[in-house]
Amino acid sequence: MSDETKLASGDSVCLPNGLVSHGDSRTRRVYETARSLHSGAVKDLLSLGVCERCIFRLIPVEAFDSDVSSVSTSTLRSWLESGDDETGPLESSCSRICIVCLGILQFVFSDAKQKLVKTDTSSDYAARITELVKQDRHEFDSFGLEVSVPSIIIENERAVLSYLKGKYSNEGWLQIKKISVKDALKILVLDPLRASLGAKSDSSTFHIRLIYSRASDGAQGASEKTHESKRRKTDAENGSNCISENSFEKVYEPCLLSVHCNKMPIFFSGRYFKYSRNVSQSRWIIDDERMGEASVEEILGGNILPACLGDSYKFHAAGREDIDVRMLGSGRPFLIEIQNSRQCPSEQSLKEVEEKINNSEKKLVGVKDLRCVGSQCWAMMREGEAEKQKQYAALVWISRPLEDKDLNSISSLIELKILQKTPVRVLHRRSPLDREKIIHWMKVEKIKGNSHYFLLHLCTQAGTYIKEFVHGDLGRTTPSMGSILGCRAEIIQLDVTDVKMGDS
Repeated sequence: MSDETKLASGDSVCLPNGLVSHGDSRTRRVYETARSLHSGAVKDLLSLGVCERCIFRLIPVEAFDSDVSSVSTSTLRSWLESGDDETGPLESSCSRICIVCLGILQFVFSDAKQKLVKTDTSSDYAARITELVKQDRHEFDSFGLEVSVPSIIIENERAVLSYLKGKYSNEGWLQIKKISVKDALKILVLDPLRASLGAKSDSSTFHIRLIYSRASDGAQGASEKTHESKRRKTDAENGSNCISENSFEKVYEPCLLSVHCNKMPIFFSGRYFKYSRNVSQSRWIIDDERMGEASVEEILGGNILPACLGDSYKFHAAGREDIDVRMLGSGRPFLIEIQNSRQCPSEQSLKEVEEKINNSEKKLVGVKDLRCVGSQCWAMMREGEAEKQKQYAALVWISRPLEDKDLNSISSLIELKILQKTPVRVLHRRSPLDREKIIHWMKVEKIKGNSHYFLLHLCTQAGTYIKEFVHGDLGRTTPSMGSILGCRAEIIQLDVTDVKMGDS
C-alpha cells in the first residue's frame, strides 16, 4: 500500500524522515500538499537556496495556512526532496539562509546582541517573541501584530518569480496570487503567539511590531546589491527573457530582529488650579533659560506619567492663562495624553496622585476630578472650547476716584460687544486680526481705603483679551474699561475664577 493510500485511510503510518502520523489531519495535509507541488520547480528553488516555507508560498496548489508551521523545516525539506527521484539530497537548509525571506519564515534571526537565534517551529519562535514582549512590562489582554521587512525581500521574490516564469510559463500555479512574507509570518505565528501570551489578537490598542532589517545594510550590502543588479542587467542585454540561475547569491546572514511594543495613548482628564503668578501653563524656555518657577504641564505630567509607566506625555488644556495670572475657582479643564503606557492606574492610584500634587510643599498647582477617559474626550473638549465662557476677577487702577454712578454704568452693560485687534504684546507670534468678542456681564467691588482701585468681576466669551479690555491697548480694543469710565485704566492683577464649557 502506498504512503498516500495509508494516509487517506487515517491509520498510523511512518512518513518520510521518520515522522509517525497518528491520524493528524494537519500533518497529513501538509505532507500531501508537499508531494503535489511541481517537482521540477521544487528542485530548482531548493537548489537556488529558497526555504521550504517560501516554496509553499511561491508554487502554491492550496492556500498558505498555519498548518505549514506545525511541521519542522527539516521534515518539510525531506518531504519536498522525496518527490525528486533523480538526485540525492540537496544542501541542508539548516546551513543556508533563504535567498527570498532572508530567514524570516525559517524562524532564524539575529538578536539585539547580534547573536544568531534559530527556532525550528512557530511555537518556539512565539515563545522567544513572548520573552521579549514581557520584558517591556505591558499590561494587555489583546494585541495587534505588525511586521516590517526589508524592501530587498520584495525585490528578491520578484527575481525568483521571474526565473520561474522563464522555465514554467505555462504552469497554472504561476498565475495564483502569492502571499507576502509579512502575511505568511502572521499566519504561521499568530495562533502560537496567542497561546504563549495568553491574549487574543484583534484591532487592539496594544501593538507588537516585529521589525526585520538587513544585517548587511552597510557598504558591503550595497556593493552586493549593485553586483547582483549588474548580473540581472547583463542577462537582459543578452536577450534572455528570464533571470538566470547564476543571478542568485547565497545568503549567510539572517535579518536582525527587534521587537517593539506600543500601546495607543491613554487619556486623563481633570481640572487644574494655578496658585502662583510665577508658574507658566506649559514649559517655557527662552535662550536656554527657564521662564518662571515651574509649569502646570510638568507638575501634572511628571506625576501622572510614572503611575502609567509610560514613555512620554502630552498636555492639552481648554485655553490658557498668562504666567502672571492665577487659575482659581472651579479650575481649568485639561487632558494628559500618555504615550505607550504599560499600565492603567486604578482609581485609588489616581487619588494618590491628586493628593501628592495638592499637598506639595510649595502648593504651586492643584488638581481635582482626575480620571482616565476615552480619546473622544479630546474632541469633546475642543468642541466645548468654542462655546465656553470664562469668568475673571481683575484688580484695576484708574486715574480718577471711582464714583457710585460708575458702578451702575458698568453693571448695566450686558452682552457688550467689543472689537479687539491682535494685542501689541503678542503680535510677534499671532496674526494681525480683528476679533469681535462679547462681555456677558460685569460688576464692580469697591476696595476700602483707596477709591482709585477696585475689583472688576466679569464674564466673557472665550478668547477675550482681558488685560487689553481694561487698558485699551493704545486704542486697539474698543470699547475698553478706560473709554467706558473716561479715564486711564490699568490692570494690576488678574485671576481666572471659572471656565464654563459648552456642557457645563
